[in-house]
Amino acid sequence: MKESRARSIAHLLNQIIFTSLLVIIAATAIPFGTVQPWWISVFECAVFLVAILAVIESVITRSWSAADLSPFAPLLVLVLYSVVQSLFLFSGPGPLYPRTSLSADPHGTREFAIRLFALILVAVLLFRNVSNRSRLRKVIFVVVGIGVASALFGILRKSFPASFLPGLPIGERGFGQFVNRNHFALMVEMSLGLVLGLIASQVRHRPKVLLWLPICGFLWVALIYSGSRGGILASLCEFLFLGLILDPIRHFAKPETGGKWSRLQNFAGGMLVRGFLIVCLVGLFAYGVSWVGGEPVVSNLQMATNDFSEQEMSDNTNASRKEIWSATWRLIKAHPIAGVGFGGYWIGITKYHDASGELVPRQAHNDYLDLMASGGLIGVALVAWFAVVFLKRARRRLTSPDAYNRAACLGALTGIFGVCVHNFVDFGLQITINALLFLVLVTIAMLSDGARADTAKAEIEAT
Repeated sequence: MKESRARSIAHLLNQIIFTSLLVIIAATAIPFGTVQPWWISVFECAVFLVAILAVIESVITRSWSAADLSPFAPLLVLVLYSVVQSLFLFSGPGPLYPRTSLSADPHGTREFAIRLFALILVAVLLFRNVSNRSRLRKVIFVVVGIGVASALFGILRKSFPASFLPGLPIGERGFGQFVNRNHFALMVEMSLGLVLGLIASQVRHRPKVLLWLPICGFLWVALIYSGSRGGILASLCEFLFLGLILDPIRHFAKPETGGKWSRLQNFAGGMLVRGFLIVCLVGLFAYGVSWVGGEPVVSNLQMATNDFSEQEMSDNTNASRKEIWSATWRLIKAHPIAGVGFGGYWIGITKYHDASGELVPRQAHNDYLDLMASGGLIGVALVAWFAVVFLKRARRRLTSPDAYNRAACLGALTGIFGVCVHNFVDFGLQITINALLFLVLVTIAMLSDGARADTAKAEIEAT
């Protein structure tokens, strides 16, 4: 009797946990992508509350396993490292000097550690609770739904210049619920990549393709309409990524004999056909951009060189990407091992940014440079460790016997690839919703096939 009651309670908790995760993911996208401190605090408290429920459930079922945490071990170490950066462990140059920390902004670094820990908890809980196709579909629908809803809101906001949200500024820089159109573009790239992967992997299932194609087109149109140059480039790279990884001419490149020369001919022919298709895709994409976006988008793309040219402003603000990246590189060389602390870039850069001080960059406008400046070689090594773990698990996921799992993994990888390209010219992953959706895609790509070994857990998770 007690065992049956415990299972019922655990089953209810499991349903509440999974539903709460979906609600948190969707709700995080609403308030400007959760960038204001009080919204970030609400997000963190909600995640920690769900994590407490997960601990209670695992105690009842005795089903917690170290395997649930192992894929995210590098990120958990990164959290610990950022905490160490914020500690006042080092003495000053003299007896009267106060103790110092590795971080230029210890408070900001602690805030970063808490936020990253909350994001990791969401990924761990999804990794633990998404154990069947039904739940995987729900997660995918939420990610795509966020992209579609934000795209619709963005188009309405630009077509009818009025503030739909309290405090939402009206201007050329914003799009959707975001103050910066580039942050919108990075979010939509993840939804678009997920849809593209599902279409490419299920091309033989016409009803499914017909369902996803209009969504794909709508997301692409919204991305072009936003005018984000980084987003347009990243979306093109997503198409090219699929073209390269899928090998569209594989059915025509089967060798008739086992000879090396025959295999070489088929390989060369396949590469030529693929190259021709890529050239056609680039041309079609360029035409589509000019047709959908019109003159404003084309002019915006032509102005891209201004971000890398000499500063034209006479007030010596030095706010171009070229100047910011140059200053960031000097900061990296000054703090190569431990960096200036996550969240401390905005203070550390002031010493190396040669400008009037009117505009001080708070981000490097390049997440890779930002990582090196904030975490140093130690932070880069931890992220590289996580990348290796991720790629190994994603490679196994791509060979799954289940077609839908392979499609979901391919879509997640496509979205992740687009983000990695966009991050060269922007800092979108520092926005809470974008970081959250990125980790959701990472989790989708790393999910394991098959049921868990624990029988009780499998019964509870059955839907």
